[in-house]
Amino acid sequence: MNKCVSIKKLLSCKLLSFLLCCLLVSVIFSCNKSSGVISLDEHKLFSLKYGNFEDQLNLFSLAKPSPVRTSFTMRDGFFYIANGEAQKLMELNSYGDLLSIYYNGEGNPTPSFADATDAEIVSSTRKAVEYPFNSLGAIAADSRKYIYVVDQLPPERHEQDVENRLLLSQIVLRFASDGTFIDYIGQRGPGGMPFPYIKNIYTTHNNELVVICQVNDGMVVYWFDTTGYLRSTIPFKVDQLPNVLDEETTNEVYLSLENIVPSYTDKKLFVKVDYYTSSIDEASNVESGIDYTSSLLFPLDINTGVYGEPLTIPPYEQEVTDGFSHLVYNLSYDFLGVTDSGWLFFIIADDSGYSIQMVQENGDKVLRRHLDLDHRTALYHSLSLSPEGIISMLLVEEEEVKVLWWRTDSLIDAILKG
Repeated sequence: MNKCVSIKKLLSCKLLSFLLCCLLVSVIFSCNKSSGVISLDEHKLFSLKYGNFEDQLNLFSLAKPSPVRTSFTMRDGFFYIANGEAQKLMELNSYGDLLSIYYNGEGNPTPSFADATDAEIVSSTRKAVEYPFNSLGAIAADSRKYIYVVDQLPPERHEQDVENRLLLSQIVLRFASDGTFIDYIGQRGPGGMPFPYIKNIYTTHNNELVVICQVNDGMVVYWFDTTGYLRSTIPFKVDQLPNVLDEETTNEVYLSLENIVPSYTDKKLFVKVDYYTSSIDEASNVESGIDYTSSLLFPLDINTGVYGEPLTIPPYEQEVTDGFSHLVYNLSYDFLGVTDSGWLFFIIADDSGYSIQMVQENGDKVLRRHLDLDHRTALYHSLSLSPEGIISMLLVEEEEVKVLWWRTDSLIDAILKG
């Protein structure tokens, strides 16, 4: 009897040891899996408070079910915020010091340094410029510290594009580095016809302005020279994009024009197209859904209008485990931007922040990194990619607004030198 009990105890101990080993292996495997992609070091630069004063942000509209009209960019270590809710622009350095404010006097108090004497203005590095903004959108800056910001004309100056069923209401304002208002840019240049909805604006190495507009059947790109005069207008209709899957499958193929970003150094556009195919139910032989297939990035020479060889963008693999089943779904990254050294950045949200994929323009190298972010505390954010490859974020939380960045530029430099 005692011998039997001893055997049972021995078996129980072995079983317990086996289960503990399995648990340990499982933990090690899951840790290795989660740490397979290195997280980038986050640097909090400064924070801003909520309010109506010159060094505060008005984001009180977050309490209402309405779109947030605040955008953000970083250039050469300076941060530019278009606070649409307050109808003002802010320029700050990396310590959070307010250098310039451009504000609509009807909705903002006069900045404390706006009434300084001439002697004080000469010795001060801060500027206060009053301008009657209406409804601000995307913002950009060039190497001269010129500021470009999307605004909307008053309703009585809106125009209609009847043929294409478009409302033409937006313009791009230009301010010189000393705060002087230069002019506004329309479709044909200074003072021209307003744009349809502007998805984003960019500046290039040569201080040229590129405006990306969203229209009903695709996008339209307007490329302006340094003086603001139109160089090129390039329409992109979805039904005219390269369909590389048409000859590879008998299923229906659907194309999505996800984003267009200009090259920083060349007269070239990068056009990201996502491809989807219909899935057929074998039993009924009818279409049962649409599946993501692949993403291609096409370089387009704006001088010749000719597409170059496309670059395949590896998908993001989302793993789903339910009981004993384990599935992997391929998802498309969003196209974030391109650096001056030709690295292409792609981003997608995941459970613990954002997955970043960096692809060399020739496709030779692909790097994957992670931005750790708690989505539960983030009320809103705006991302910016600098020409050097620094990812910056304006992160809106309940108590304050943080400005963060991740130095991927040092990673790129190390690879280029290596």
